[in-house]
Amino acid sequence: MESDKRKILTAKDLSKTFSNGSVQQHVLKNLNLSIYKGDFTVIMGNSGSGKSTLLYALSGMDRPSMGTITYYTDKKNGDNKEIEETEISTFNNDKLAMFRRDHVGFVFQQNYLNDSMSALDNVMVCGLLKSTDRKSLAEKAKRLLHNVEIEEQDYRKFPTQLSGGQQQRIAVVRGVINSPEVLFADEPTGALNSQNTENVLNIMSDLNNEGQSIVMVTHTIKAAERGNRIIYLADGVISDEIDLGAYVGDYKDESNPNLAEAKDRHSRLKAFLQDMGW
Repeated sequence: MESDKRKILTAKDLSKTFSNGSVQQHVLKNLNLSIYKGDFTVIMGNSGSGKSTLLYALSGMDRPSMGTITYYTDKKNGDNKEIEETEISTFNNDKLAMFRRDHVGFVFQQNYLNDSMSALDNVMVCGLLKSTDRKSLAEKAKRLLHNVEIEEQDYRKFPTQLSGGQQQRIAVVRGVINSPEVLFADEPTGALNSQNTENVLNIMSDLNNEGQSIVMVTHTIKAAERGNRIIYLADGVISDEIDLGAYVGDYKDESNPNLAEAKDRHSRLKAFLQDMGW
């Protein structure tokens, strides 16, 4: 896919192989992919296609066996802004962790909140990895928690005192507290009921509308519809992709002013997935 948008990362000849004794499993196979600023990119595919493996490699959470991953980030130079190219594939563990801290956010299927910390502290502890200004960071964390409808009286509650939906919304805030170039999400609604799924997807859409670049793995059409770019993976390679345009609301909502366009997007996505054998 060619785009006039600015690239924020590129994977070139990306391969990932897992070994189990003498048996090797080639999960990613010489894959090439660019991610663009402001896109909501969705990665789909059948189980075992390499979706999560690709997500972890792109985010720097795991290393590819071969190939390169290059980020293109803003570098401030006086009054000018320049683009800095950073190839992360060869970074050691410490350097890779620093890069993730500064440029990447991640939301997992399980929220992985620390049960011994309050909701606010779970967000703050990630922010403090990058900033030492506790006052400004606390203000930002509270603003973001408010934006995802976590009530002020819940800021000091422990995760076990909150619902699963609340916990996952806090996990999303934790993922964006350091203003990442890219927010990666691996099945972020996979452990939620239908209402909490809708709430979290609305948050993801709102973040994207505000300019946040998102790359999300999902196995559901409902979640995939939030993306403007859908990539289909099969046996470790990209089979095809489709550009749906921006999300325009629920195709089932008769009060949606963009209902016709929403229905068209849904039909095009469904036809695409059927063509992919999904």
